[in-house]
Parts: sequence; C-alpha cells; structure tokens
Amino acid sequence: MPKNLKVKKGVITVAGLGTRFLPVTKSMPKEMLPVLDKPVVQYIVEEMVASGIEEIIFVTSSNKRAIEDHFDRNHDFEYFLKKKNKYDRIKPLVELCKDVRFYYTRQSKPLGNGDALLCAK
Repeated sequence: MPKNLKVKKGVITVAGLGTRFLPVTKSMPKEMLPVLDKPVVQYIVEEMVASGIEEIIFVTSSNKRAIEDHFDRNHDFEYFLKKKNKYDRIKPLVELCKDVRFYYTRQSKPLGNGDALLCAK
C-alpha cells in the first residue's frame, strides 16, 4: 500500500435498537445520549474530522432522524441564537459541519454491523 494513501471516508453504524439502554432509548437514539454538553456521536465525528476524515457515512435505522437533524444546518435557529447573543453555544457544531460531508443510508433490518457496513458500501 502506498505511504501517501490517506483515509478520507468513515462509517458510523448507528442502526441498533438500543435495547441495553431502555427505557431512555425508547424515545431517543443511544448515540444522542449526552456526555456533558453534547451527544456521544458528536465526539465520534469530531475525532474522525480531527484525523482527516472528510466524508462520513451514517448507517441508520428508521428511528434515528435525530442524528440527521443534529448534523444538519438550521439557519433560522442559528439566526435566532445570533439575535439572542447565544450563537457561541452552537458555533462549534456549525464549524464542525463545515469540515465534513455527511451521507446517510438505512439498514432495513437489524442484521448486525457486517450488514450495516455492506449498506454503507
């Protein structure tokens, strides 16, 4: 393998049902559970971007829209925060999302990580 080959794409498999964290995961994806001031999945994305990843593919399931919404820009909300002088609270997330391109695909059945990676392919 050439030494100058750099990994630019990453996959995050988040389609699981979260049964080990019930009852909280009944209404919130486990990846969105907060650690201090942000969801755990944001820490993962930050580490991937810091390592040079430019494209991230999320393999999700039908109940994981919160993940897509979290990494999607909401210009009206950003404008509202700017007017209230609270934009600094979301600015790190906005800047993070500028550094990476997100893709989403669905795993139709809970068939494990191997199947999820095939969905990403």
